[in-house]
Amino acid sequence: MTGGSTQGVHVPHIADGGRSRRSGGLRADRLGTPERQEASVIRVISLQSGSSGNSVYVEADGVAILIDAGISARQAKRRLAEYGVDVTRCAALLISHDHSDHARHAGVYHRLFGLPVCMTEPTYDAAARRLRLGEIGALRFFEAGQSLRLRRGRASLWVHSVPTPHDGADCVTFVVESGQRRLGIFSDLGHVFGELREAVQSVDAMLIESNYDPDMLEAGRYPEELKHRIRGPGGHLSNEESADLVAFALNRNAKLRWAALCHLSKDNNTPELAVQTHRERFGEAIPVHVASRYEASGVWTV
Repeated sequence: MTGGSTQGVHVPHIADGGRSRRSGGLRADRLGTPERQEASVIRVISLQSGSSGNSVYVEADGVAILIDAGISARQAKRRLAEYGVDVTRCAALLISHDHSDHARHAGVYHRLFGLPVCMTEPTYDAAARRLRLGEIGALRFFEAGQSLRLRRGRASLWVHSVPTPHDGADCVTFVVESGQRRLGIFSDLGHVFGELREAVQSVDAMLIESNYDPDMLEAGRYPEELKHRIRGPGGHLSNEESADLVAFALNRNAKLRWAALCHLSKDNNTPELAVQTHRERFGEAIPVHVASRYEASGVWTV
């Protein structure tokens, strides 16, 4: 990944990274490009994906994080417990943007699970204003395009943020890096843009937004204004756009192992249609999974 700057965030011990509205400002270290260490398996569980709520668990080398808090704390705790995961051992919660299906329970996750919460300052301001987040006693700000180093003990995990044109206050998507392995979590993208094309070439696996089928959206019951938003430059990727992006990555990235389609519309898509569209584009080159809007996905590994 190129572009953006690098910022160290030591979690749970806030020593030298990010800015905290509660602590009066923390020192920002410029760590440079993360050193590539031995490969460490990355494990990922999509706890839920869709307009009704989003949350993703990622763990590698003993460091675990949650990305987004769009499902209830009770659901997150129960679904992780089914896989033997104690949610309170996560090093941090990262929020991608201020929309309710990604951010609405961030404050509850902090208060119940003791998780530090990391997001951009415009995202926090918009979410606090609209979603009643409540008190967050450990709030870390990063800037869109910066990278975070999340530590627990001697182990660490890098998370690179990528600014997106989605129509939130200050949206980002993420690439998680451990050793020589990278996982992309690419959702709520707006449209395909240059830095996204760069990011998909760098990952070993990806969760990739495949929100709608254009014909279903056009024929559906949504108001024209909402249809325009969904397919517009600040909306979501269609099945075709997602399939083209994965095919682009495959043509330039021999290490891509799998793709998981996420943020599927309930009304304007089906899992079968989304997978079929991708298969028509690049055949059986890699496994294609679907992140459910109703339950956890199971454990995918990188």
